[in-house]
Amino acid sequence: MRARAGLRIGNASGFYGDRFAAVREMLTGGPLDVLTGDYLAELTMLILARDRLKDPSLGYARTFLRQMEECLGLARERGVRIVVNAGGLNPARLAGELRKLAQRYGIAAAVAHVEGDDLLPRIAELGLPEGLLAANAYLGGFGVAACLAEGADVVVTGRVTDAALVTGPAIAHFGWTPADLDALAGAVVAGHVLECGAQATGGNYAFFREHDVTRPGFPIAELHADGSSVITKHPGTGGAVTTGTVTAQLLYETTGSRYLGPDVTARLDTVRLAQEGPDRVRIDGVRGEAPPATLKVGLNSLGGHRNEVVFVLTGLDIEAKSELVRRQLEAAIPPGRRPAELTWTLARTDHPDAPTEEGASALLRLTARDPDPSKVGRELGKVAVELGLAGYPGFHLTAPPGPGAPYGVFTAAYVDAKAVEHTAVLPDGRHLSIPPVEISPRSARADEPSDLPEPLPAGPTRRAPLGLVAGARSGDKGGDANLGVWARDDEGWRWLAHTLTVDRLRELLPETQDLPVSRHVLPNLRALNFVITGLLGEGVAAQHRFDPQAKALGEWLRSRHVDVPEALLDVPETLPAGSEPPL
Repeated sequence: MRARAGLRIGNASGFYGDRFAAVREMLTGGPLDVLTGDYLAELTMLILARDRLKDPSLGYARTFLRQMEECLGLARERGVRIVVNAGGLNPARLAGELRKLAQRYGIAAAVAHVEGDDLLPRIAELGLPEGLLAANAYLGGFGVAACLAEGADVVVTGRVTDAALVTGPAIAHFGWTPADLDALAGAVVAGHVLECGAQATGGNYAFFREHDVTRPGFPIAELHADGSSVITKHPGTGGAVTTGTVTAQLLYETTGSRYLGPDVTARLDTVRLAQEGPDRVRIDGVRGEAPPATLKVGLNSLGGHRNEVVFVLTGLDIEAKSELVRRQLEAAIPPGRRPAELTWTLARTDHPDAPTEEGASALLRLTARDPDPSKVGRELGKVAVELGLAGYPGFHLTAPPGPGAPYGVFTAAYVDAKAVEHTAVLPDGRHLSIPPVEISPRSARADEPSDLPEPLPAGPTRRAPLGLVAGARSGDKGGDANLGVWARDDEGWRWLAHTLTVDRLRELLPETQDLPVSRHVLPNLRALNFVITGLLGEGVAAQHRFDPQAKALGEWLRSRHVDVPEALLDVPETLPAGSEPPL
């Protein structure tokens, strides 16, 4: 990549199914050097694995190929390089399809890909469990960098870390080596902000009423040689880039002050943010440490089969109606045909003296799981339907029971980085082996103290939702949930840091009471990051709870009432746009 002062990297996808038009919008909305797209997640890998079972030529994000039919020529005209992980489980096949597409439309485009993450053929050798649908190591950015350095216009990868889509172009552009720990860490932080698309520009933001988020734009990182960056977006696009929106994304799906990756370990407790201007947030001060000697491997397998029946309970005696249908259904299951797991959940969505029937109704959800599909299929549905004229008054279901479906299980394993054959397949077809990062003893740094601020002096309090004074964002990490909470100013941080302890969190979120919970303090962000181990069971594909990815866990916490100092409530509930103080 030709030398220039900075590198402007945009994002056009945060997940498989994101806004299709975003690629064109990003290419036409303003100048870019590189456009990235993140198409992979734990659930996506399972979906692609099932695609590959049906047809070995599949296993990649087909949406991206359709986007390139529309926009590859436009990218080449504008000199924008494309780096995406849409290759999924079959990056070589996607790269081949892109070459055919370019030839068909007469577009001169050099296509390269990165492979070596797929460990499924090597599970016995690496000691991984049998019966997997997919086993993919999380690779870093040096393979992407090698492809770009050899002239690739498009690079597709399989399972790399989300941030590698940004660290790869930065490594190629600035000539960083594995020894440039702080610069690499800064790029990882910028990549983490970009990876989920519009979540950095106001999407899913706790204080969404402050900005017009009808159609938020997608984020851009202006990267510099020292690893610092400015997060922004194209002029005229919706949403906003503020220290608040960037803080929210920095806390998303992280698990403490150290953000481990194959290129570097980024210290999130060293990140500094500042609002440089409208829709411009500067990130600097990021410190880096050596990466771990192992690579994370995402393992996807089938866990069994599941089915769900939802009973509608209306009006009076909701609890008694719930107890009756539970007793009737479980008694009616034939001997030896009871599913291994039956879970009942009553959602009290009903209101007294409701003006509509729907408002007077609660939902009783039955979830059944078993390795034998017949035990959770039509036989279970038949038992439920047969109660129709013999059950509680007003008996009906939200929908007829289905046949049941397989569900997936996600777990993580770790393998020696030297055992993974990280390979860049260059535009001319050559295979270049990417060595693992050598761990240098000097690169380890001792923990830096996370001193808590002085607590607020005692004063009058008012019972109010936590969300009036704190933002939150939450998500999934396998079977664990991540929950980040931040204060909007220094006084709020003085209160939050001492108030929201692990014990207090367990009181506010009773689902967490019997689970391991860890709390991590990030003073520069005025934030706390909680990891709740096991809340999501076997991961998102297992549908363990009502909110299987913990996406709304933070909003539940914000809705809980606590005793808030009145001094913190003597400000408007909704601040003017752009009024968030720099961190």
